[in-house]
Amino acid sequence: MKAVVISAPGELEVTTVDDPTPGPRDVVVRVAGVGICGTDLHILQGEFAPTLPVVPGHEFAGEVVAVGSEVTEVRVGQQVCADPSLYCHECYYCRKGRDNMCERWAAIGVTEGGAAAEYVVAPVANCVVLPEGARTADWALVEPLACAVRGIDVLKPSLADSVLIYGSGTMGLMVMELVKRAGAGRVDVVDLNAERLQTAVQLGCSNAVTSADELEMPRGWDVVIDCTGVVAAIEDGLPRVDKGGTFLQFGVTGMHDTAKWNPYVVFNQEITITGSMAVLRSYERAAALFADGVLDPDVMISHRYGLEDYPKALQQFADGVGRKIQVNPGA
Repeated sequence: MKAVVISAPGELEVTTVDDPTPGPRDVVVRVAGVGICGTDLHILQGEFAPTLPVVPGHEFAGEVVAVGSEVTEVRVGQQVCADPSLYCHECYYCRKGRDNMCERWAAIGVTEGGAAAEYVVAPVANCVVLPEGARTADWALVEPLACAVRGIDVLKPSLADSVLIYGSGTMGLMVMELVKRAGAGRVDVVDLNAERLQTAVQLGCSNAVTSADELEMPRGWDVVIDCTGVVAAIEDGLPRVDKGGTFLQFGVTGMHDTAKWNPYVVFNQEITITGSMAVLRSYERAAALFADGVLDPDVMISHRYGLEDYPKALQQFADGVGRKIQVNPGA
């Protein structure tokens, strides 16, 4: 089959690899759509300590074309999306219910062969069967949405909260949609990208600005969320949290990035600083929200490419052009 392979830091090609075969409790999925995200860039840059070579692609949906000998839950021909998380369920953190901190953490498209390929293997336990008539490729959006759901779980927002979000890329827009649904009183968005800000306006943010200085909030916001992973945005956002408020680090920074903050202010104003990492018991709920229409795929997905154009698509993502960029291996 054709697949994208990251063979070494900075080295990527579309090539031919062996077709996958399912284990007893696995399924093989013909990939209809795979999303590109910041994690793919980090892997290409040699971060997250992946075992190379690896086929990237952890946001995906497609058609089941083969099942393992012990699979009864799904059948060939059904359309599915799948949580890429591969937890051991045995280590200290898994036993504490913190599976996303698993000491043997692995994931499809990160440590194991991913969906930037014609076919991918996934555990049947990770699969969600799509409703009849679903546009299969769109359901690759469920994985990033599941990350956003996890962020809301950590945040525990209150009704009428004022919220400031840094970043109006796909993840910022997803978080915005969820905090609105959770009852936020106002949701302001900051981004330097004017095109992305227009999408935030289209989706109903309260204000869309290139600097939070443009907004009149002398006390700050109840909640500030970084969805950029950019140190400058983080350092700008932390001082804008109101007394007793919360700062959520949702965006993925470089592994060795550092940000400056004033610990006295955190102490004196009882500010909570917290983080959210990947998916934790949120994938099925994200799928339910997606089925309920929490996101408009035609707004969220700005570009679709064939598998051969994966390098171009990844570079476009790195350049900050568009929103969710999707590759459709079956196109």
